[in-house]
Order: sequence, then structure tokens, then C-alpha cells
Amino acid sequence: MLAKIILSAILTCAGSLWINKLYSRSAELSFPNEIARRSRYRAAILFCALAFLLNATDDLRIMAAIYLLVLMTITDFEQYMLFDAMTLPLALLGGICAWQGGFLTEHLLAAIIGGGIFLLPAIISKGALGGGDVKLIAALGLWFGSEKLLNVVLTGTIAGGVAAFLLILTKQKDRKSYFAYGPYFALSAIYFLLT
Repeated sequence: MLAKIILSAILTCAGSLWINKLYSRSAELSFPNEIARRSRYRAAILFCALAFLLNATDDLRIMAAIYLLVLMTITDFEQYMLFDAMTLPLALLGGICAWQGGFLTEHLLAAIIGGGIFLLPAIISKGALGGGDVKLIAALGLWFGSEKLLNVVLTGTIAGGVAAFLLILTKQKDRKSYFAYGPYFALSAIYFLLT
């Protein structure tokens, strides 16, 4: 347990530095002037999430996926951005796990179909659902295959819908506001990775 707490502290520092580096290189941030304010609690949230979640498994592949998904959750909440630098390693690791398990073809189809289904709303919504969300769903298809991916998508969509409703109800957002759905897909993926 102590080793995982130390690992969580190290990963918290590394993850926060990585996020800052990605932010400094991106010209597409949603809130470029609010980085300091929006990241104020990042280290505490990241450490607590990692300390709790990494203790739930001993599988290094799942730990790596959880780490990337937690970082993606943070960047999407902070800047409405899911970075390819995080999504690509998640997809590659999912592909390797699917190949090792002997179900690469089925998981690859889930990635293509899942990403393809989300591509149409991303094009139609003109930014309400971003390209990062499409890539995240495709990467999760490599991890889960079609049946579990459907569970991840449904759970994430319902959780995101409830959160959006509550934000509108409390007047923190209105119906025309942008809303980050990626964190809800990522958090639901973490749940299904651990069950």
C-alpha cells in the first residue's frame, strides 16, 4: 500500500507536469487565460484519485490505462481538451491487450464502429461533441470490445446527462453552453476496468 501511495505521488507530479507541457504547446485551449485558476486543485484531485484507484488493481496494464484516463478527465474538465498524446498510448495499450488476449479483431471492429458512430454527432454538433471524444471512444473500443464499450458509452452518457442537467438547474451552465463529456466516458471506463 505504501508503495502505491508513493507511486501515486510520483505519478501526480509527472502527470501535472505533462499536462502543463501539453497546455503550453496547444493553441486550441478553451480557457487559455484561466489555466492557473482551473488547475488550482489538480494535484490534490490527481493524487487522491490515483491513490484510491491504483490500490484497486495489481495489473500494470490497467494501472496505466487508469492513469491516462484520470489525466484525460482532468484536461477535459480544465480545458475541454482530450489530447492525442494521451489517447494514442491508451489505444496502443488496449490494442496490445486485445492482441495478447486473442480478440484483436473483435476489439478493433468495436473501435472502428464506436468511433464511427460518434463521428457523425461530432460533425453535426459543430463542437458540442469533439474529435477528442470520438478518439477516446475508439481507444476504449480497443480495450473493451463491443458489448462492454456499449456499457461504457451508456453509463458515461447517462452520467454526463445528469451532470449537465444539474449544472443547468443550478444555473452554472445554460442549454447553449459547452459541456465536457469525455470525463464521464473516462470515469465509466475506469469503473468497467475495475469490475
